[in-house]
Amino acid sequence: MTTIEFFYDVSSPWTYYAYARIEDFCAKNKAELIWKPFLVGAVFNKVNPSVYQRRESPIEAKDAYYRKDMADWARYQGLAMVRPSVFPVNSVKALRGAFLAIDKGVVSPYSRACFEAYWRDDRDISQEDVLREIAGSAGMDPDWFFEQIATDPVKRRLFETTDDLIGRGGFGSPTFFLNGGDMYFGNDRLELMQAAIDRADG
Repeated sequence: MTTIEFFYDVSSPWTYYAYARIEDFCAKNKAELIWKPFLVGAVFNKVNPSVYQRRESPIEAKDAYYRKDMADWARYQGLAMVRPSVFPVNSVKALRGAFLAIDKGVVSPYSRACFEAYWRDDRDISQEDVLREIAGSAGMDPDWFFEQIATDPVKRRLFETTDDLIGRGGFGSPTFFLNGGDMYFGNDRLELMQAAIDRADG
């Protein structure tokens, strides 16, 4: 069976676009979707500091196109998208919570709630009141949720997936691995992943 590992951080706009397509993509290809929450800021710190350099010394023409590109993708996919008041956002607690959602079988609605709260509704997902609402909307008890994301085992899982991505050559979000070793980076690489699946099936 085809497997697709989806390494994602809900703080990334491009990952919001990818999330909106990846489940249908996997269903179409009868592929198993493996959710891999990770901390993109830690990846930037360790292997991709150019992201911070670009923020400190922006190139006006490139940034203008970047904004146009995001708007074009939002329009193409029919997604509501805002420029968040808080950016970048601390997504650590939200990402730890994703592991609880995986274990409970509600990672898709939980992730959707995180993405939409931040990228559609301009809500700060680092704040406890926002996360409590998100956890509850996905069917998790908010008190239990906050108890669990403060435990060492849950914290360790986030470190492990982050280190796993770095060890496999990843440098940002979203990153996909097709059948374990074939890496694709970016929302706009699903078409290339489809071509790889079609070649294997042919």
